[in-house]
Amino acid sequence: MTADSGGYGILTEESFERSRRRIGIPLRTNPAHITEVNADATRHFAYGYGDDNPLYCDPGYGKKTRWGGLIAPPNFTYCMGENAAPALTPEQTRALKGDPFAGLGSYQAAMEFEYYRPLVAGDRCRALRAQVGVQDKESRFGGRTAHVTHDFLYANGHGQIVTIQRGTWINAERHTTKARSEGESGTKQPVSLEPYADEDLAEIDAAYDAETRRGPQVRYFEDVEVGQEIQPRVKGPLVVTDLIVWHIGWGMQLTPPGAFGIARKVRKKAPGLYPPNARRVPDTVQRLHWDPERARELGIPMSYDYGAMRETWLTHALTDWMGDDGWLFNLRCQHRKFNYIGDTTWIRGTVVDKVSVDGRNEVHLEVSCWNQRGEQTTPGSAVVLLPTRDRAVELPAPPADSLEGLLALEIARFA
Repeated sequence: MTADSGGYGILTEESFERSRRRIGIPLRTNPAHITEVNADATRHFAYGYGDDNPLYCDPGYGKKTRWGGLIAPPNFTYCMGENAAPALTPEQTRALKGDPFAGLGSYQAAMEFEYYRPLVAGDRCRALRAQVGVQDKESRFGGRTAHVTHDFLYANGHGQIVTIQRGTWINAERHTTKARSEGESGTKQPVSLEPYADEDLAEIDAAYDAETRRGPQVRYFEDVEVGQEIQPRVKGPLVVTDLIVWHIGWGMQLTPPGAFGIARKVRKKAPGLYPPNARRVPDTVQRLHWDPERARELGIPMSYDYGAMRETWLTHALTDWMGDDGWLFNLRCQHRKFNYIGDTTWIRGTVVDKVSVDGRNEVHLEVSCWNQRGEQTTPGSAVVLLPTRDRAVELPAPPADSLEGLLALEIARFA
């Protein structure tokens, strides 16, 4: 079979053309895990990434802050969003039929968030999701790859824009991905999965015990200096239980929803989402995150986390640093290495600039995740808005007033 003749698991010109035809077509989404913001839901979500900030967990605490009540963590839109997509035309339905990159490995590569207002207790949320671009790129990880960018646009029940989320996934042929995870001799590149020494675990526990939260103590723009480091955070060693707790709060938005008979209904429509396990029992494609045997079948030495987990870890470090009166405006990150079960992640950040733009007092930071092997797994950047001693933070204005207007801007922006 030639590279352009088509076929399952093969990256072809036809694949790219089919993908391009999808740009701008709003996608139907799974039912939202959470339909209305409440203290139980936000607490479960925050606990899922190790954050017990009372701003997200205690309605009584929130009443004493500038927000006047409980607000949701910035990344909470991951588990919200009632479908705002209009009915599809017959042409759009044909364009969305099948997966242009079926059989390829798909890996989250980058994510960007812009936050415009918080979700508060009682809020509902509408979501519009669509592909906004696809690029043909060479990658050191997977040879020729398809970089597909999707937008996730969120508004609250009053129609006010809440969040813009841009995500890019790399699609690569699995045999190429596997080959590049191996050395020239054909053996896998070594990944240390050795047991932790007592002193290593003691260091991790000491870091947990030392963590502080700015909370109600205002961090003023005037007091921040370039070169200042935020307090580091540690997450790990990662265990499967962490993934379970994460899913309890986050839901199963990227996996087939439901179990047993509900899963069977999904499997009848999309059997490819349930490849058989070692006992020939159909099981979700997402199991490579907790099933090391499945990960090894795909050329990956061990199960690994979700990129979205590291995004919440970065958010946790930033929101604890900025305090209740600050506002996380922008977060960008790239997921460059796997974070395996058993790995420990250290989150670090440094102030690299502070500027006043359009009335906003912006603090620019470089943020990153590092594993216990000294490897940077997720580099990123963030913009935090801080109050001055004579002026509170004003929430930024979104670039459009509606989800549909945002989508049109995003397609033009990507092009």
